[in-house]
Amino acid sequence: MAEALKNQFGADVPRAIAAMISAVHPSFNRTAFVSDVLDGYDALALMPRGKKIAQALRRHLPDDYAHALAILLDSLDQTHGRDPGQSLASFLYLPHTQFVAEFGLAHFELSMRAQHALTQRFTAEFSIRPFIEHHPEATLRQLQAWTADPSAHVRRLVSEGTRPRLPWAPRLRRFQVDPAPVLALLELLKDDPELYVRRSVANNLNDIGKDHPDALVRTAQAWLQGASAQRAWIVGHALRSAVKRGESGALQVLGFGQTPRVSVANAQISPRLAVTGGAVQIEFEVSNCHTSAQSVLVDFCVHYVKANGQTRAKVFKLKTLQLAPGQTAPLAKKLSLAQMSTRKHYPGLHKVEVILNGQAQPLGAFELLKP
Repeated sequence: MAEALKNQFGADVPRAIAAMISAVHPSFNRTAFVSDVLDGYDALALMPRGKKIAQALRRHLPDDYAHALAILLDSLDQTHGRDPGQSLASFLYLPHTQFVAEFGLAHFELSMRAQHALTQRFTAEFSIRPFIEHHPEATLRQLQAWTADPSAHVRRLVSEGTRPRLPWAPRLRRFQVDPAPVLALLELLKDDPELYVRRSVANNLNDIGKDHPDALVRTAQAWLQGASAQRAWIVGHALRSAVKRGESGALQVLGFGQTPRVSVANAQISPRLAVTGGAVQIEFEVSNCHTSAQSVLVDFCVHYVKANGQTRAKVFKLKTLQLAPGQTAPLAKKLSLAQMSTRKHYPGLHKVEVILNGQAQPLGAFELLKP
């Protein structure tokens, strides 16, 4: 993903940053800075490009961190000339956050004020993590204060920056061992008025559940007591991975803890011989065999063949059914076999299962042919 996005983070980025700094600090040597950054720049992926710019900033700004940081912050609102419609427009400030993360650990208060300002332009979720590691108590106190900040960007920093398994970032091992400090912060954000923040809260809780499924279930049960629709959504989103894994506690929280009394019939997978770049159509019927109505959570699982010939299961969400006694519901899903950056397809037999309230049963299989 980063390799594809780096094309929007080209040589124009250090040039824009240099122009912004020069506007507030005329003695800044723009030419030397840009030349320093671009030496070996093309070979780097997105995040290392940001780090290289941050390191060049340290070399070309004043030696005193407080003075250098003040210049950077003064430059934030200067004209930069980059297209604000680019998907990576806000990444212009990635090097600024990396500057704080790498060189500001010995200047806690200054760096926290900088993170507060920067996260309202580009997320400081990555740059806050070294402070959690090196100054855990002080950083947690600051994050607790920020849960009441007027800015949704700052409040989201609290939940996103403390995610134990944040993508593109080293894991926070201390919170994988003991998530209690994070859960205390999420408790303060669970009814945040902004979906932007609530989604981050759910993602953090989802992370926690991968290491502490019991804590996830306890939190979900507690949050559902008298829950608004918005908080109930957080719980459902936070439980998504646990549900895919078929964890009984998560399924029970959502009301799908019982083995459903249903039958699966008329399963069809076509074509049976598939090709990379094509698609497979999966169809089947689910019938309520019981004399009472039933709620059934229906997912399906594909056992993808890997490069070494082994298989790895991938669960896909499908539908929640409300079935009256004797009712039959037809279900269908088109499965793309296009090559993606996140999933490569390899030839071999791909088994397909339906998962009903966390209980898997076979539907059939398709053979992916060699290209």
